[in-house]
Amino acid sequence: MIEWHFYEPRDGHRLPHDPLNAMVAPRPIGWISSVSADGVRNIAPYSFFNVINYTPPLIAFSSMGWKDSVANIDATGEFVWNLATRDLAEAMNATAAIVPPEVDEFDLAALDTLPSRLVAPPRVAASPVAFECKLTQILRLTDRHGTELDQYLVIGEAVGIHIDTAMLEDGVYQTARARPILRGGGPADYFEVTPETRFEMRRPG
Repeated sequence: MIEWHFYEPRDGHRLPHDPLNAMVAPRPIGWISSVSADGVRNIAPYSFFNVINYTPPLIAFSSMGWKDSVANIDATGEFVWNLATRDLAEAMNATAAIVPPEVDEFDLAALDTLPSRLVAPPRVAASPVAFECKLTQILRLTDRHGTELDQYLVIGEAVGIHIDTAMLEDGVYQTARARPILRGGGPADYFEVTPETRFEMRRPG
């Protein structure tokens, strides 16, 4: 017989660590590069991130607080999503540091860049996938009572997509070949997608 731990979030979880992001996991990482109105480069990872529409391709990330990424995107209307891989994990983690707006996180993490074609923010040279995005919406989130939260959902349309052709096999993108990393729960958990964890399951009908 299952013994359930039940809690109402408003009353606290009564556990050593909030389990929310450990249960909804692993999650893809929104490694977002942007440029300020003054031309300062920024790159930061967001664990609340995903693709949310096929046509047009829309991606979204949620920021706790009006951080540099959100401010830059609000000012310029542009950003790039860079795929975080196992080889880039430590550099990605370095860009999570809380630093003043004038600090260039690409330099901080010793990341080489490549120019984008349609937007100003650069992309991570070693990342096998990058989406050049134009801002569509910034939404301030609310709770069920309509109270505004210090949380902002940024949605962008991918207007240009770069794929390292080594990730393609007979024209089909090979997800595990890039060794993408995903955010788990707790203070430090990550997961890597590998070919060994892959299985197939066709939709019925």
